[in-house]
Amino acid sequence: VQLVESGGGLVQPGGSLRLSCAASGFSFSSYVMSWYRQAPGKERELVAVIGSDGGSTMYADPVKGRFTISRDNAKNMVYLQMNSLKPEDTAVYYCKGRMRVVEYWGQGTQVTVSS
Repeated sequence: VQLVESGGGLVQPGGSLRLSCAASGFSFSSYVMSWYRQAPGKERELVAVIGSDGGSTMYADPVKGRFTISRDNAKNMVYLQMNSLKPEDTAVYYCKGRMRVVEYWGQGTQVTVSS
């Protein structure tokens, strides 16, 4: 089982990034996929969730209207489009797959928003 995040980096405030998460080794289309983030000195927090068929999404209040989660079950990929980035979005971003009590996590990708 693998979840591999990519697309992080350094971006100026107001900029955009698109994170990708490549899944393998499990039945991806059966799993609810999520993005989490963890800033230095803070607990990991939920950013966005997408249902197994992509038909439902949910966002944390700090990112509503700026971030969009999506998935491509044919490619075993989940994405996080991040627009209007703010310094407080700086964190390591993780993707997670969950089906009932089974969870898989990626290793994370660093996003830094700074001028």
